[in-house]
Order: sequence, then C-alpha cells, then structure tokens
Amino acid sequence: MKQPSIRLALCSLVVAGAPLLGGVPAYAGDDGVERNGSCSGRSDWELQAKARDGGLEVEAEVDSNRRGQRWKWVLRHNGDVVDRGVSRTRPPSGSFEVERRTNNADGTDTFRFRATHKGEVCRGRLRI
Repeated sequence: MKQPSIRLALCSLVVAGAPLLGGVPAYAGDDGVERNGSCSGRSDWELQAKARDGGLEVEAEVDSNRRGQRWKWVLRHNGDVVDRGVSRTRPPSGSFEVERRTNNADGTDTFRFRATHKGEVCRGRLRI
C-alpha cells in the first residue's frame, strides 16, 4: 500500500468510529465545554457548561425536529439532581432548552442530562 492510501484508510477508520463515542466535543475553550450526540431515536442532544459569576451555567438542548413533543428530563451535577421537569418542543426547530445555574465545586464538575419521550432516550455528560 502506498503512503496516501494508508493515511486515507486511517482517517476513514477514525471518522467511522466517532459516532460510537456517544458524544464528541464540539467546542472546548478556556471558559466553556460543549458536547453533543445522537439520542436513541432520531433526535439529537447538546450539553454545554461555562463559568459565570463565580458559578457555572449549564444549558441542555434536545432537537427532535418535531414540535409539541413532551419530554421528561433530569439534570445532575456531580451526581446530585439540580432540577427535573417536563418540556415541550417548540417551533420552528422542534427543540427545547433547559438552562440552570449552579455552584462551582472544587475540582472537576460533572454534569449529566437525561431526557425521554415515548421510549426515546437522550443522554449527555460533560466535565468542566
């Protein structure tokens, strides 16, 4: 095999394996972290956190491209429930967002977001 063919084959393997990671960083900057991925059905999720005013601001979004769906969700910070609720997807995008502020614990903070709708499950996790 020639050198370019080996590089192409390796790149193809990396790209093909990326969806198996369950969420890849879309952005990682000095002041924030964002992860996104696919839910168990056709929807997508996004989870972001950033430092703000001495605490942390966390935002979760589910995009199903269908308006009016009722989703149950829970947001956890270092294992503790920050909040839970029910949200409906809204036009025009068929998505909903949850935004909360919480304390910035010593060390690494871990956020988990879980949302369900009629058997479809969205799960996201990030560390900041």
